[in-house]
Amino acid sequence: MPDAQTLTLISPELLLSIFGLLILLVDVIWREKSQSALPWLAILGFALALAATLYIWGSNISLFAGMYMVDMFSLFFKVVASLAGILITLVSIDYLRQRTPYRGEFFAIFTFSILAMMLVASSASLLMIYLSIEFLSYTSYLLTGFLREDKKSNEAAIKYFLYGAVTSAVMLYGLSLLYGVTGSLNLTDIAAAFSATVDSTVRMIALVSTMLVLAGLGFKISLVPFHQWAPDAYEGAPTPVTAFLSVGPKAVGFAALLRVALTALPQWVLPAPPPAPVKEIPLVLAVVSIITMTLGNLIALRQTNVKRLLAYSSIAQAGYMLIGVVAVNLTGNSPFSGLNGILIYLFAYLFTNLGAFICVIAIENATGIVEIPEYAGLVKRAPLVAALFVIFFLSLAGIPPTVGFIGKFFVFGAALREGWLYLAAIGVINSVISVFYYFAVVRQAFFEAPKDATPIRLAPLVTLSLVVSAALVLAFAIYPQPLLNLAAWSMGMVK
Repeated sequence: MPDAQTLTLISPELLLSIFGLLILLVDVIWREKSQSALPWLAILGFALALAATLYIWGSNISLFAGMYMVDMFSLFFKVVASLAGILITLVSIDYLRQRTPYRGEFFAIFTFSILAMMLVASSASLLMIYLSIEFLSYTSYLLTGFLREDKKSNEAAIKYFLYGAVTSAVMLYGLSLLYGVTGSLNLTDIAAAFSATVDSTVRMIALVSTMLVLAGLGFKISLVPFHQWAPDAYEGAPTPVTAFLSVGPKAVGFAALLRVALTALPQWVLPAPPPAPVKEIPLVLAVVSIITMTLGNLIALRQTNVKRLLAYSSIAQAGYMLIGVVAVNLTGNSPFSGLNGILIYLFAYLFTNLGAFICVIAIENATGIVEIPEYAGLVKRAPLVAALFVIFFLSLAGIPPTVGFIGKFFVFGAALREGWLYLAAIGVINSVISVFYYFAVVRQAFFEAPKDATPIRLAPLVTLSLVVSAALVLAFAIYPQPLLNLAAWSMGMVK
């Protein structure tokens, strides 16, 4: 039986498990009377999980025979998961009220999705990584197809599931190869087994298995060529779910990728002292990064649906973040280690991308509009939303004074530090390209005449979420030190 310390260390996960089951129970017993209380029950669960995470902040302990790590790295992602849960639940209340009577099931499944994110972040064995990612995948499939009468929602869930099933099998095969060649599921033991051998066959198996695992994680992160599900899933899913898919799975996908790369495979990933050549895995990741951000941005230029545009934008953002993985170097005291750049970027991306999607939700709630040409004259109908769209798009493009600029500055700075000059240059060029499609929306909103001049009324909770997101996007840009400190503390996995 777990002792008191263990229960304290896993308290965020326990709280979300309890609240997820409690939401289901309350919904079953008081279905009609409880509908308005259920989202607030979910928000209470996320707030308590966030408080529990902050309470155990600073911990660095391995649990359950090394399968589960409670360290600063995992706690960072638990903070991200809790904040995402609160914001997305707030904007889901009015959206779901108009579209489905089964809101209890939605908030329960969504609570379990945030729980799955936390499990992925702390997973320290191959088995735990696979099971927690599958848990997140299943809840994501259900949320994507949650609008049962909507054909687009059903189609999105089926496509998401089919792609997920294939990449899951590929990843499982890669994990089995790692286990077969090392004889262990524990990431630390795998690293020790690789460092103790000079067999070229073992090296080849390590490279092949890593590529297969990258396929599975690339699906969650939306890396090319595992991105095909994203545009259709983003377009068909309920918009709050689309906002979650753009942030949640992507964040913990990077958490799992970094955990595997830096704990189990450091000798294949981390750079060797010069004049050693570039290793194979960073080179492959660099090529994937270039293709991902370039393809995402170029296809986004042709989109007319704002949800599909943000889907391809999300794909491109994954390419930028991958630059940080390529440029990871934990030696010395440089502020551009790559790892801190990814953490800063992910935290910035949380509020920036959720803010952009909340703008979309606000307009869709009031008018049903999701096509970009129909945003014409938005500044006259909803001036607050139009103004905040500009802030969030500036941040996604990496233009100051927004927190998105801080994230790109540290990621591109790490690439320059490690000599990946062409990678940083291509990243900057793609950031310039992204301005064209982001501001295609802004052009419609500010410089085109509205077809319907009726003012758009925003729900109070949506307005609150928008203002909070925009304030944080600007505040962390003007005074980024708390964010920089958070990223520095969260690198405890490798210190």
